[in-house]
Amino acid sequence: MTEAEGRVGGVIACDEVLRLIPHRYPFLLVDRAIDYVAGQSIRGIKNVTNNEPFFVGHFPNNPVMPGVLQIEAMAQTGAVLMSKTLQVDVSRNTILFMSVENARFRRPVRPGDTLEMPVEVLFQRRNIFKFRGRAEVNGELAAECEFAAMKAELPPA
Repeated sequence: MTEAEGRVGGVIACDEVLRLIPHRYPFLLVDRAIDYVAGQSIRGIKNVTNNEPFFVGHFPNNPVMPGVLQIEAMAQTGAVLMSKTLQVDVSRNTILFMSVENARFRRPVRPGDTLEMPVEVLFQRRNIFKFRGRAEVNGELAAECEFAAMKAELPPA
């Protein structure tokens, strides 16, 4: 596939995100994605609002998006890339998070921030992908990590 072919459909709207991964509110942490290049990279977007359920307890009077949820948002962005690249049938398969390494947190993410998550594929072997992800606010690094995920069959209903 050429780079130009990979860029076709480079924008992934919310309705397509919902078709590509099984997450739903309140645990859906990707609103949309841009810069999709099949098998290579994607940029997830999360508009962090004041009414996020985690802000009630993290922390009252000083709301901060938990770092583990920033990692989860990057992982969901990677899952969108995997699902679209592999043309996953979500009625039969899912993307499972396998590992996280070298996680670092650099600045708090607060209500009103737009979290942008550039995620790039470091390598792919069949149904396993390893990624490098960043969480940025206004171009400033908030968090970063490397993580892996795999495509797996859903158990019979």
